[in-house]
Amino acid sequence: MADSSYAPGKSHSVVIEADGRRLNADLTMPKDQPVGVVLFAHGSGSSRLSPRNRQVAQALVDRGLATVLLDLLTEEEEREDQVTRELRFNIPMLAGRLTDAVDWLGGDSQLQSLPVGLFGASTGAAAALIAAADRPERASAVVSRGGRPDLAGEALPRVEAATLFIVGGEDTPVIEMNRGAAREMQCHVQTEIVPGATHLFEEPGKLEEVSRLAADWFLEKLQG
Repeated sequence: MADSSYAPGKSHSVVIEADGRRLNADLTMPKDQPVGVVLFAHGSGSSRLSPRNRQVAQALVDRGLATVLLDLLTEEEEREDQVTRELRFNIPMLAGRLTDAVDWLGGDSQLQSLPVGLFGASTGAAAALIAAADRPERASAVVSRGGRPDLAGEALPRVEAATLFIVGGEDTPVIEMNRGAAREMQCHVQTEIVPGATHLFEEPGKLEEVSRLAADWFLEKLQG
C-alpha cells in the first residue's frame, strides 16, 4: 500500500502504474475532507490537460470531491496515436488502464476509504463504464459527458454504478446512442439533455450546467 500525504486544497502530480505503463495524472484535493474521489477518463485525441474536463473537475473540487485527471496513453503512445489515430479507439486497452487506476486508488492510504466515481467524455465514457462493470465493489457512480456508451458493448448490462448520461440537445446522433445504451443497462441510469448545447458544450453557460449536473449526481450517489 502506498503511503501518501496530499495537502488539502492543492493539486499534486502523481504517476499511476497501469497496464505495465507509467501514466501521468493530476490529483486535486478539496479544502476539507473529501466526500469521494472522481477519476476522469478523457476522450479520443485528448489528455488529462483537456480544458473542458479540467473545468468540470474544478467544479467538483469546489463541491468537496477529490479528482484525478489521468492520461490513458503514455507520452510516446500519444505521439504514435497522433499519426495512427488507433490507440484512442482501443476501448478495451483504455478501460483496462482505467480499471488499474481504480485499483491504484484502493492501494493509496489517503484515498482508499473514499467512494469512487468515474467521469468519462466521448470514448472515455465507454472506458469508464467498462471499468465500473469490472470493479462493482469500488465504482459507485458514473457520469458521461457527450459520451459514446454504446462502445462499452457487453459491459453495459453488468454496470451496477448509478449512471448519468449528459448530452447536448443539438447532438442528435449521440442522444440516440445514449438512449440506446441506457436501454441495455440494468442499473439506475438517467439521461440529461442540455438544451441548445452541441457535442463539446462550447456554448456560453453549457459546460457550467454539465458541471452542476455532474457534481449533484456524484454527491448524491457517493454519499448514499
